[in-house]
Amino acid sequence: MTRQRSCRYHGQSSVVTALSVLTMLNFGIGTASGQQAAKPEGSPASEKPAGQEFALRGQRAAREIKYSDWRKVCFKTPGTNMVCRTSISGTFETGQSAVRIDLIEREGDKAARLQMFLPVGLYLQAGVKITIDQGAPYRLPYVWCLTNTCIAADLADPKLLKEMETGQKLQLEVVDSSVLTVTTALPVNRFAAVRQGTPTQTFEQSIDE
Repeated sequence: MTRQRSCRYHGQSSVVTALSVLTMLNFGIGTASGQQAAKPEGSPASEKPAGQEFALRGQRAAREIKYSDWRKVCFKTPGTNMVCRTSISGTFETGQSAVRIDLIEREGDKAARLQMFLPVGLYLQAGVKITIDQGAPYRLPYVWCLTNTCIAADLADPKLLKEMETGQKLQLEVVDSSVLTVTTALPVNRFAAVRQGTPTQTFEQSIDE
């Protein structure tokens, strides 16, 4: 049987661009010194850390990062509900990728998933801490690492999403291999409008057999 696949693209760039994993670079830190911290699926990002068994030695600022606008991209395959991704990316002054944050939502599902692509060479046991404005912190665990990036992800706490939609700034904090905290801040003042608005791009795929 011969299968023919046809794809229709709506937007300005290709599916390859939309689906590609951004190459993440180091914040200027060494190799990772913590073990991957797994967390059971289905538990939302929490205000309380799973267990902090390390003592921070201090803090330092990340290299300057320039953030893109928030954008929404959706994907639709026949027989499945549409999946949308609301994202923001950060790059260094050289134009090289530094960080990416995605909120992934499936049509009809109440739960949303928050994931972050971060540099390798971090203290994985610490996870990622995010704070909206002056609110309470939320923590996400690292779930896996590739050669050039580590991903922190979890179900998004509804309280966190509400804060992101009404807040102005998201502060992201990680711990490097020297057990120093590294922070960067990015805007969320346009997050609600983009999340609730029309997608920048919609990719549809149909399969004919």
